[in-house]
Amino acid sequence: MEASKDISRLIEIMAALRTPGTGCPWDLEQDFSTIKPYTIEEAYEVADAIERNDMDDLCEELGDLLLQVVFHARMAEEAGEFSFGDVVEAITRKMIRRHPHVFAVSDAATPDAVKVQWDAVKAEEKRERAERRAKRGITEDFKLGFLGSVHRSQPALTEAVKLQSQAAKVGFDWSEAEPILDKIEEEIGELREALHSGSQDKVADELGDLIFALVNIGRHVKADPEEALRSTNTKFRRRFNHIEKSLQQSNETLEAATLERMEELWQAAKAIERQIG
Repeated sequence: MEASKDISRLIEIMAALRTPGTGCPWDLEQDFSTIKPYTIEEAYEVADAIERNDMDDLCEELGDLLLQVVFHARMAEEAGEFSFGDVVEAITRKMIRRHPHVFAVSDAATPDAVKVQWDAVKAEEKRERAERRAKRGITEDFKLGFLGSVHRSQPALTEAVKLQSQAAKVGFDWSEAEPILDKIEEEIGELREALHSGSQDKVADELGDLIFALVNIGRHVKADPEEALRSTNTKFRRRFNHIEKSLQQSNETLEAATLERMEELWQAAKAIERQIG
């Protein structure tokens, strides 16, 4: 099978990978839940390529993201739900419907008018979607209620900030930052208890509660948790890179270095940062 610019070849490749007996063992054992993290990761890698203005990487990362769409569509087709063609049809129908000023007759001639029209069409689509979900017996919908305006399709830290901010509008919030520190200590204690219980589910649940409380303190001191964590990630990369380079200069390797040796170099990296700062 050769490469092609035709989308049908990619669909054929995915079908081959998912064919029992002759397909790829790894691809065959995947499901929507196991593939979801890869889908999110690929979306972030697309964003990273854009931020770096790397068009070569962007082309490749968009292909990786497209593969995720094809993968999910293939699994849905195997389950008798929908196919890749249905996905394409749904989005083309939506785009045509939401742009009557381009594809039909409309008097929306300004950006503001187009937005009003777009919102009206979205509201209509939302009602239709609710009707379809009701027919399928799906009653839980996180898009309903006071918190319904907070989308679940964003990074969890960002979602947590927006959930807390929305709840704060009706007074469900701490009045100051200090009590949140007490809440964080309480959550740490509950996490310790969960660790001693040996229950992985309890540990994960309490860890989530702790992170949610940490997000809350960040919101109150006006430090965006997503950006704060991203900054710390950058700092970790920089310090670990110092460890790696220092070991190389001493003809040592990461694999052979002891934790004590790496901690020594980590502290050295911190000292360098303090001098620069």
